[in-house]
Amino acid sequence: MTTAPEVPETPHRRAHKSHAQLADGREIIFFDDVPRTRTIQDRREITRPEGGNEMRYDPLLREWVAIAAARQHRTHLPSSDQCPLCPTTEDRASEVPQAEYDVVVFENRFPSFRGDIPVPADFLSTTTAAAESAGIRQPGSGRCEVVCFTDDHTSQLAQVSAARMRTVVDAWADRTEAMLAEPGVEQVYCFENRGEEIGVTLHHPHGQIYGYPFVTPRTRALLESAADYRERRGADLFADVLAAEVSDGRRIVARTEHWTAFIPAWARWPVELHIYPHRAVERLPELTDAEREDFAALYLDLLQRGDRLFDGPLPYISGWQQAPASAERGLMRLHLQLFSIRRAENKLKFLAGSESGMGVFINDIAPEDMARRLVDLGAESSTDAEPQTGETR
Repeated sequence: MTTAPEVPETPHRRAHKSHAQLADGREIIFFDDVPRTRTIQDRREITRPEGGNEMRYDPLLREWVAIAAARQHRTHLPSSDQCPLCPTTEDRASEVPQAEYDVVVFENRFPSFRGDIPVPADFLSTTTAAAESAGIRQPGSGRCEVVCFTDDHTSQLAQVSAARMRTVVDAWADRTEAMLAEPGVEQVYCFENRGEEIGVTLHHPHGQIYGYPFVTPRTRALLESAADYRERRGADLFADVLAAEVSDGRRIVARTEHWTAFIPAWARWPVELHIYPHRAVERLPELTDAEREDFAALYLDLLQRGDRLFDGPLPYISGWQQAPASAERGLMRLHLQLFSIRRAENKLKFLAGSESGMGVFINDIAPEDMARRLVDLGAESSTDAEPQTGETR
């Protein structure tokens, strides 16, 4: 049982935390909009699902693949009265042993990555050619967590208040810092999958945080590009990309004191938003209070525009790109990427031959056209007599 002490409210106060353990030993952390006392006790009789985690190295693409057999048995689209992310009631115990909550984070019961054994930096040089070509095997490592944005099962992140969105940002930052201190974690990815079209298996508004035990392929490419650009141009690639977009202006969707949201000229997806901080920040914990407040308001505005784009909830994947623990200082800039597979009211973009087979994307919508549509939606919302819940600008 855990009882969190009351903490006096102060200006620019960050989300108030309460720590506890679930019945099977997993960690759970509550992030409250305002300080409160919580008594947390999970009375269920449960154990972690059987089935280990393993990683296997692909020598052709030089990438790790996670093997997590227990995930095959994870909960799949349960009815609302059986949702494991809703608060616990007198009639049913869930993953969240409280009658209500603001934001809660807990270890995933069916993790893709789990373990505290780091991937050796010299794993390729200390093995044989035969072992490498056969696919090196490594014990599972890393950490996976679930983030619930609200206890309202029928809501969406786009509908929360600006104060709640700020609490979510604080939770992302807090968990990033905590995970990077874990021995088996090299990089942290905070993300949300939204919509059955994306493959979501739980309707409750939630996201995930992955602590990868290696640098992911996308991040590795970003770092290599940034290093090459700095060597050739003597400049910061991310700063120059942002400056070029601002100078061009055609693909800027929104710009605030601390952030710029734009669709890159090379967008692969029908809807693909990049949100850059104006300051050179590498990871979420480095964001100031002002930057967090500003992002919360901007992000809600953009999510709401997305839901008006095709007259219905936009299926999307949204995630923070941030520097790995081992990254050279100054190469990476924190930014958020949000993209959707929807290209029209009744049409989805499928990753077919070129995209899936060769990794070459073909976009059916010009980035300039999509940016213009999102800008216009923002102008329309500013004249609405009754703005949506959580809209602040």
